[in-house]
Amino acid sequence: MVKAVTIGLALLGAVAAQQIKRVSIQPTLAGDGKAMFKEYCATCHGLGGKGNGPAMNATRKRPADLTQLARENGGTFPDVQVMNYITGADIVAAHGTRDMPVWGTLFRSLNPDNDAVAQVRVKVLADYVKSLQAE
Repeated sequence: MVKAVTIGLALLGAVAAQQIKRVSIQPTLAGDGKAMFKEYCATCHGLGGKGNGPAMNATRKRPADLTQLARENGGTFPDVQVMNYITGADIVAAHGTRDMPVWGTLFRSLNPDNDAVAQVRVKVLADYVKSLQAE
């Protein structure tokens, strides 16, 4: 049984009056990238990953069009960079905060006794984003 996580908050839910509702992260199956994307990413990035989710206008910077990552990187999907962005390993304090939650921390909160599950979540989610690449 997974208990509700109240420490880490995620940017999820509908947008009301251009504000993002912050709610506790909800568990999904660690091996289901599509379900994770829908639960954790689609609010900002849209179901198709084009950056057009219902919360897109409530962020300081428009969410990235995740379907163009390979094209923007010479035709190669940047696996490591995407996983680093998901986990928060890319954060540079001098650049300030970012709108996107640090999912690595939130994923670890779902299985605090098993960091390997969080790593699986990150990899599976990155693989799902890879599957969204435009041809």
